[in-house]
Amino acid sequence: MSKNYVTGFARIGEKRELKKALESYWAKECDFQTVKNVANELKQRHWDYQKSAGIEYISSNDFSLYDNILDMAVTLNAVPQRFKNLQEEELYFAMARGSKEAVAMEMTKWFNTNYHYIVPELSPQDNYVLNAKKIIQEYKEAKEYGLTCKVNIIGPITFLGLSKRVDGGDCFELYSKILPIYEELIQEIAKLDDTITIQIDEPIFVKDLDTKILSLIKPTYDKLAGISSHVKIAVVTYFEHSKEATKILINTPIWALGLDFLHGVENSDSLQYIADSDKTLIAGVVDGRNIWKNDIEKTLNLLDTIALHVNKDKILISSSCSLLHVPFSLKYEEKMNAEIKNWLSYGVEKLDEINLISKIFFQGKESLTQNEKNALQENKEANISRKSSKLIHDAEVQKRVKNINHREREGNYEERIKIQKQKLKYLPLATTTIGSFPQTPQIRETRRAFKNGDLDKNSYINEIKKYIDECVAFQEECGLEILVHGEPERNDMVEYFGEQLQGYGFSQNGWVQSYGSRCVKPPFIYGDISRPKPMTVEWSTYAQSKTSKIMKGMLTGPVTILNWSFVRDDMPRSEVSKQIALGICDEVDDLQNAGIKIIQVDEAAFKEGYPLRKTKVQEYEDWAVRDFKLAVSSAYKETQIHTHMCYSEFNDIIATIEAMDADVISIETARSGNELLKIFAKVGYKQEVGPGVYDIHSPRIPSVEEIVTQIYSLLEVLPKEQLWINPDCGLKTRKYEEVKPSLKNMVEAVAQIRTNF
Repeated sequence: MSKNYVTGFARIGEKRELKKALESYWAKECDFQTVKNVANELKQRHWDYQKSAGIEYISSNDFSLYDNILDMAVTLNAVPQRFKNLQEEELYFAMARGSKEAVAMEMTKWFNTNYHYIVPELSPQDNYVLNAKKIIQEYKEAKEYGLTCKVNIIGPITFLGLSKRVDGGDCFELYSKILPIYEELIQEIAKLDDTITIQIDEPIFVKDLDTKILSLIKPTYDKLAGISSHVKIAVVTYFEHSKEATKILINTPIWALGLDFLHGVENSDSLQYIADSDKTLIAGVVDGRNIWKNDIEKTLNLLDTIALHVNKDKILISSSCSLLHVPFSLKYEEKMNAEIKNWLSYGVEKLDEINLISKIFFQGKESLTQNEKNALQENKEANISRKSSKLIHDAEVQKRVKNINHREREGNYEERIKIQKQKLKYLPLATTTIGSFPQTPQIRETRRAFKNGDLDKNSYINEIKKYIDECVAFQEECGLEILVHGEPERNDMVEYFGEQLQGYGFSQNGWVQSYGSRCVKPPFIYGDISRPKPMTVEWSTYAQSKTSKIMKGMLTGPVTILNWSFVRDDMPRSEVSKQIALGICDEVDDLQNAGIKIIQVDEAAFKEGYPLRKTKVQEYEDWAVRDFKLAVSSAYKETQIHTHMCYSEFNDIIATIEAMDADVISIETARSGNELLKIFAKVGYKQEVGPGVYDIHSPRIPSVEEIVTQIYSLLEVLPKEQLWINPDCGLKTRKYEEVKPSLKNMVEAVAQIRTNF
C-alpha cells in the first residue's frame, strides 16, 4: 500500500483538449458526443498518470465539463426556474453561460484562488430531487477501466454556504430540504461496491463560521457517515486551517479528515484532538497551489512532527488541495531556462513527490530504488541551487525597495476630480470599456508567429497597428466616449507585463483552468522584480494618435500581478508586491508624460488575495492598499486613475476600496442587478463608479431596452454625475459579432437616457 492520497486532479487536459472540444461544440463545429469522447479519454489518461505514480486514493467525479459546484447543483436539481424548459447538456451549459432566453447564473471566485465557480441559486419553492447519473456513471467507468476510485462530492454545508437565495433569504434555511438528498446520494453510492470511499469537500470549514453553521456539522456527519458500514467518508478541507470544525468532526463517525498543513499551518494545533480519536489524517503536505519543487527533507520533518501526535498507521500523505490549481506537466516545457525549470513541479511531478515522500516516511530511505535515491538527491540539489542562484537576487532592487518611504499621489480626491473634469470634459454616464477587445484568431496567430520567429518585427508591428486602427475606428463609429486600444499585443493581462519584468519566468504549456473552458497561463516570480524599460507606452501613444478622443492607458496593478502569478515562496508576498508596485509606478509616469490623460490600473484580483480568516485580513489590506497607492503615486493631479475589480463582494471591503483612492472604479454588477452598488451609496462613496451594465461572460447580446432598464436601476442608487457606463469586464473572450451590437446598444441606451436629463 502506498498510503497516499490526491485530493483531486486537473481536468482541462495536458494540451487543453477539453477546452478545444467545448469551444468547438459551442461554435456548432462538432456534436456533444465528440465532447463526451474527449472527456472520457482525458479521465482515463488522468487516472493512468495517478496510477503509474503509485497513488493509492485516486478520485472519480473530480472531472467536470464546466464546474463541480454547477455539477452538484444539477445533482440536487437546484435548477433556477428560467432554465426548467431545457434538458441535459443544453440545460447545463445555459446555467453556466446563459442562452438567448435566459441570463447565466452568477460566477465568483473559489475562495482565494483564481478558479471561478457557478453560484447556485436556491429558492424555498425548489423541489430538490436526486440526479446521481454523472457520479454513478463516472465511478463505473473507472471500475471498468480497472480502478477502484474514491468518489468526490461537494459537501452540503459548503454547497449551501456558497449558494444564494433568489429571494435574498438565508440558504441555510433550506438545510432540511437539501440534507435528505445528500443522504439519498450516499445510499446510491453505497450500492456501487462492497467497500467505497467518499471524499466530501467542505472547504467552507476553513472560514470564520458562526455558531449556527458550526452547529450543523455534527448532525450532518452523524447522518451521512452513519448511513452504511461499508462507506468510508473523508471530510476534506483546504486553503486554510479548520480547527473549529475539526474539534466537532472527530466526534462523528467519519473515517478520515483532510487538512492543509501548508496554507493552514494552524491545523497543527488540532493534532492532539485527532490523536485522541480513531480518525485517519489525510495530511496535505505537497503544495497543490504553487509550482515550486517540494523540499522533501523539510516535508519529512513536518511529517515527523505530525507523527509525534498521530500514529503513522493513521496518516495518508496528500496534496494540500486539488491539483486543478497547477499546470499539468513540465514535460512540454522545452524552452524554459534549465536552471529555473529544475526548481519547478507541476501536477504530474507532484504525484511523484507525493509517492516518494510517502515511501520514505513509511518505509525509510533504505527502501528506495536507485532511481528513487537519485530523485531524492536531485530534489535536495535543486532546493540548494534555488537558495543561492544569482538569477534570484538583485541588490539594486533590494536597495530601492528598502529606501522607499510611504508614497501617495498629490492632492485629495475632491481637488483632483475638479481639475480632471475641467480638462477631460466628459459627460455624466460617460461610456467606455474595461480595456481588452476580442482576441481574434488572426491576432493570436500574429503573436504566435512573432514569438516563434516566423514573423519579423516590422510585420508584427504593422499587424498590431492594423488591429488598433480598426478597434479605434469601431469605437468612434459606435459613439464610445473614452477609448481603449484593444490590447492586441497582450496574451494575458498579467503574463504580458511579466514578460517585460526582470525576475519573472514563463511557460509554454503552464495552463490552469480559470472557469469553464477559459484557461490562463500564469507567469511565475522566481527573483527580484524590476522594469528595465517602458512596457505599454508605444501602443497607447500610437492609439492616441489615431483619435481626438481620450485614449485610456491600460495597466495591471501590482496586487493582481502578484495574485495571478505563481509567487516565490522564499520571501513575504508583501515584499514581492512592493517590488512590482515600483515598476508600475515608473510606467504610470512614462504614460502621463507621453500624453495619456487617463490610466487604468486594474486590480481585478485584489479581493481574491484576501485571507480566509479575519485575523489575517488587516495585514493583507495594509500592504495591498500601500502598493496600489505606491503604483499610482507618480500620477499628476490631472491624470485620472481608474481601476477595475471583478466578481467581488464589496460589502466587507468598501473601506479598503475607499482607501485605495482611485478616481474611478469599474465593477461587475451585470449578474447581480444593482445589489453590489448599494454599498457604495450606503457608505457615501465619493469617487466615480462604472458598474457593468451587461455580462461579457455570456454570448448573449443585450438589447437597448435591457441596458436602459439596467442603467435606470443604477440611477436609483447613485447620481448620474457619479456613474460611468461600461460592460462588466474585458471583451477579450468574446467575438466581434457579439461585441459590436452589444456596445452599440449600450451607447444607444445612454443616448436615450440622456435625452431625459
